[in-house]
Amino acid sequence: MTITHRLVESAAGRVHLVEQGSGPLVLLVHGFPESWYSWRHQLPALAGAGCRAVAIDVRGYGRSSKPGDVAAYRMRELVDDNVAVVRALGERTAVIVGHDWGSVIAADSALLRPDVFRAVGLLSVPYAPRGGPRPSEVFAAMGGGDEFYVSYFQEPGRAEAEIEPDVRGWLAGLYAALSADTMPRGDAPDPHFVSPGGTLRERFPAGRLPAWLSEHDLDVYAAEFERTGMRGALNRYRNMDRDWEDLADFDGAAITQPSLFAGGSLDASTMWMADAIEAYPVTLPGLVSSHLLDGCGHWIQQERPEEVNEILTGWLASLS
Repeated sequence: MTITHRLVESAAGRVHLVEQGSGPLVLLVHGFPESWYSWRHQLPALAGAGCRAVAIDVRGYGRSSKPGDVAAYRMRELVDDNVAVVRALGERTAVIVGHDWGSVIAADSALLRPDVFRAVGLLSVPYAPRGGPRPSEVFAAMGGGDEFYVSYFQEPGRAEAEIEPDVRGWLAGLYAALSADTMPRGDAPDPHFVSPGGTLRERFPAGRLPAWLSEHDLDVYAAEFERTGMRGALNRYRNMDRDWEDLADFDGAAITQPSLFAGGSLDASTMWMADAIEAYPVTLPGLVSSHLLDGCGHWIQQERPEEVNEILTGWLASLS
């Protein structure tokens, strides 16, 4: 089965997507700092299971449009992009699956447009309804004397200045920092935080790529960000307060469509958000299954592609 690249129209200009297979549409949404390529193992598996698998470059990434205005990366606009893709492909509805930031985008797509997204799969980052204090206030209170990475990403240009002089090296360090076989152990400084006057990279492991990441894979990711820069990708973090305001009407809202969750037992996202997973009977009443992969890190569909493919195809079969 061949893979097809195409550009489709969206409110921001265009969305780049990669498509394989035919059948019910499954839209795959990546996280930070990744691209459609993060789904390279899932595209053929889903196509082989009788689905039309479509992986996008999220707005700000890869060959998709990159508006200059920070506010153009607010959640409502990313949801609109996903709807535009479904419509451009001649479909009325789709199943949406996301990883990392893509998990949040997928969840909010299902929440805001249940008429379009009939089921939602969430990888690595659990669903947590909108609520509580303003996000920037929560993040500012984390870390004691250190700065949480989300706060570090807020000021335009600051993180870019760290990353862009050596994109490939920085990506290699981040991927290793959050992978099961290369993440820092024991008393090593947490790579999610920045020391005063320091950088994130200072806490990344160096010298070894995780098993799931080949030199070629790293080259693919690095080439995209070397071409585009990091600003579009980082602008997603700079809209968390806007999203909190924009989604006020959905405070505490449950997602009722059929849903799936899978995360890694060694992923900080699943550990920090354990309460969100425990709340799924209330927040995801349509949950079909929830999986915690033992000994797996953050990049779940790349670290454990066969297991994730089995989970996804089994879930998708249950929807038909």
